[in-house]
Amino acid sequence: MDNLIITAAVNGGITPRGKNPAVPHTPKEIADAVVQCSQAGASVAHIHARDEMGKPSYDKDVWREIIERIRERSDIILNLSTSGLNLPQGMPEEEAWNHLQYGPEIASFNCGSVNHGDKPFINSPALARKLALALKEHQVTPEIEIYHSGVIHEAITLQQQGYLDKKLVFAFAMGIHGGVRPTCKDLLHLVDCLPDNSIWSAIGIGQAQLPLNTYSILLGGHVRTGLEDNIYYRKGELATSNAQLVDRIVRLSHELGRDVATIDEARTLLGLNPQPAKPDTIAAIAV
Repeated sequence: MDNLIITAAVNGGITPRGKNPAVPHTPKEIADAVVQCSQAGASVAHIHARDEMGKPSYDKDVWREIIERIRERSDIILNLSTSGLNLPQGMPEEEAWNHLQYGPEIASFNCGSVNHGDKPFINSPALARKLALALKEHQVTPEIEIYHSGVIHEAITLQQQGYLDKKLVFAFAMGIHGGVRPTCKDLLHLVDCLPDNSIWSAIGIGQAQLPLNTYSILLGGHVRTGLEDNIYYRKGELATSNAQLVDRIVRLSHELGRDVATIDEARTLLGLNPQPAKPDTIAAIAV
């Protein structure tokens, strides 16, 4: 069984600080949280940009500052959101991935639609093809977000059409109202639907986070934890930080007899380039 890749999803674009004051908003807060998660054992950081009020941001300068601050202190693998769920009305859809020029190793890739609670999250085939071409242009690995098994077949179709590479990286987002249920039975079904040579992780929303983390460790998948998906450490007790949640997964994986991947090991497993972009390179790109 491969060593466990831990992704820390540090803030998301939905959860307000009013529900948990540890949710990072500013570039400095986000970078601090990412570095702390890396030190705790995470090899990947999944990030959303926020503005000063904590609302979702699509400002390239905000993204650049986040990346620069992280790269000054850590070589953790960056996985940036390309979600247009909160894109302001009238803003071009490609603004959801305007940060690709700064050289993240991974970016989220939505190629299927779902009712995200009361809000429909529409990702048309045309949008998916446009994003896939942008990811190829910038040599960024897509992490395919799976909300139900039909999205897997959408991804396979894009792969057959040449938009996606042979080795696919999947993330099962489980527990969103309108999507797949966060049960072990449903997780097994999703894994069985995957094409050969795939790599996968599971995302549990709310109280499903820890059980799905555990199932994934035992089944040979990888895990995502963090305040984007769940703000509690246990019932009635808010998590004090993203790093606290990462630390728990490291302990649990070791208890279950599975080693945790280093950043370099995770790069190899994911088929990524060995070195991230340096801050001076990012600044040069932005000029």
